[in-house]
Amino acid sequence: MYAIPLGDDGAELRPLEPWQAEEFLAHVDRGREFIGQFNALPDIVTDLESSRAFLQAYAEKTAADAGRLYGIRVDGKLVGAVLFRRMDVAQGVAEAGCWLEPAAAGKGLVTRAVRLIIDWAVEERGIHRVEWWVVSGNAPSIAVARRLGMTKDGVLRESYLYRGTRHDEEIWSVLAPDWRAAKQAS
Repeated sequence: MYAIPLGDDGAELRPLEPWQAEEFLAHVDRGREFIGQFNALPDIVTDLESSRAFLQAYAEKTAADAGRLYGIRVDGKLVGAVLFRRMDVAQGVAEAGCWLEPAAAGKGLVTRAVRLIIDWAVEERGIHRVEWWVVSGNAPSIAVARRLGMTKDGVLRESYLYRGTRHDEEIWSVLAPDWRAAKQAS
């Protein structure tokens, strides 16, 4: 299996696959409360069967060219993930997302990993628009969107019902021409 370095701190990006269900469940268990603040993953992945099913769904999305899932590892340990929740190559639109265990937060891992997958989507798959949907109260995720040079497109008021509470969702995006211009400028 391949790994893409995310810097010189031992962090790397690797695909997550169904055969890694046990490790993935252990990762979700370590971050269950932290991840679950804004992300339904801990409500979906609750045991080995649901862990395998989640990873299998992304394997099928990958095979259909409709999504991707990559694990973030530090010194070989799975500490988070980035993904394309959906990817419509014909329309040229993808939605990126992420999560981390609490011990991995604040180290720039998500920004570095999402930068890699956006670049791949734009340059290799011809994606024109990459979106980032985030609950308005999720300041760290909004900060990632800003660091990636995304533009806030708008707010969907009370559109996300999560654990009995309605939340506003912000939609951020970056367009391929802007992505390429920012790369050239840096």
